[in-house]
Amino acid sequence: MIRTYISHHPLEGRIPLEPGIRAVDHLEVPRRQAIVTVMAADGEETAVAAALSTMSEASLRFVGPGEWLVVSQSETPDGLVRSLSLVLADTAYVLDQSDGRIVLRLSGPNARRILAKGVAIDLHPSAFAIGAASNLLCGHISVNLARTGENEFELIVARSLAESLFDDLRLMGREFDLSIDFSG
Repeated sequence: MIRTYISHHPLEGRIPLEPGIRAVDHLEVPRRQAIVTVMAADGEETAVAAALSTMSEASLRFVGPGEWLVVSQSETPDGLVRSLSLVLADTAYVLDQSDGRIVLRLSGPNARRILAKGVAIDLHPSAFAIGAASNLLCGHISVNLARTGENEFELIVARSLAESLFDDLRLMGREFDLSIDFSG
């Protein structure tokens, strides 16, 4: 028997379908994003890191020794897995995480102050530079936090915890009149 499942974003119903007025501090939720885990084979960390640094259409997020998240807004999940598998050949394992993880983008002049309410990491630009990423707890939820711009951060969270993180970020940003909408 064949069953067709209809996938929906876990935050549908929590975020208005029509975007409202965008405040200076904003939480953007992409509807679809390609997210792939890359794990280096034994002894291949340096080769994998070098190969990943050549990928210009995707963003790299450090997870741990020999492990990265690769995020792309332009590639499909299948396309990203295919291109990474070709580039990395037998040096790494490539696993699609697109359906199991959600990306939340926080931007604005108060983004650091909002995040500081929930994370125990120094977010000062000299300590957490653009391009830096770290696995940490935001409140009680495990996330991968990356600084993607001057006042821009991305949080990658497991799909099952997206609603809880979303609620926490809304509360943390209430003081700054944080606006929220879907993108794409």
